[in-house]
Amino acid sequence: QVQLQESGPGLVKPSQTLSLTCTVSGGSIAAYNNFWSWIRQPPGKGLEWMGAIYYTDRTYYSPSLKSRASISRDTSKNQFTLQLRSVTPADTAVYYCARAYNAPVPTDLWGQGTQVTVSS
Repeated sequence: QVQLQESGPGLVKPSQTLSLTCTVSGGSIAAYNNFWSWIRQPPGKGLEWMGAIYYTDRTYYSPSLKSRASISRDTSKNQFTLQLRSVTPADTAVYYCARAYNAPVPTDLWGQGTQVTVSS
């Protein structure tokens, strides 16, 4: 059974870089045709797809975040990571990692999510 688990700091200061890691167990992040995504939900708002990394290591990003976001992976650790640069309080959200097949969305498997607050 594939499971995803997010980890990272719960508090980040404005202008810093947010780094989150998703650890995948029970399956390989290099598995054929899998997309591994980051999704967030700010308080009181809807879900926002941020970007994904394909099993070939190709990356895809939301146009609104492309200039600040980077997604990478470490196949030896079966992990993929999100870095979001120059954060502001508007980046405060619950961040989720998720899996999809054949396309970045829709996703079929999610981590439990991790709260990230941007505040000085």
